[in-house]
Amino acid sequence: MQKNNRPKFLDLRVLGSAMSATGKVSILHRVSGVIMFVMIPVLIYILGHSLSNPDFYASCVSIMSCSVAKLALLVVLWAMLHHIVAGIRFLLLDMHVGVERAAAQKSAKASIIIALILTVIVGYFLW
Repeated sequence: MQKNNRPKFLDLRVLGSAMSATGKVSILHRVSGVIMFVMIPVLIYILGHSLSNPDFYASCVSIMSCSVAKLALLVVLWAMLHHIVAGIRFLLLDMHVGVERAAAQKSAKASIIIALILTVIVGYFLW
């Protein structure tokens, strides 16, 4: 048989549904890292100016009363919490804790659920 050297088409919609929980956690960990990389400097800038300028603080308060701004802040909160929970999971995997397939699948599902629960709890108090 002749080897087919053509590139393989990967439909991400099908690939995402067929991907295991461990793969999803890995991708979400990277996505949450990118979100934090972009948003944390912005949030630090906003915090710095809101502490030094009362008018800027008042405008930040009025912007944060908007539901879209709260939702954006909730996404950043999820990114931080997911990154922490998945990072702890990856540290345990690096120490060879839970590297068996069944245990890795359970810990991946647990990390997704824990991050979402923590996001809902903390988001409830921030909303």
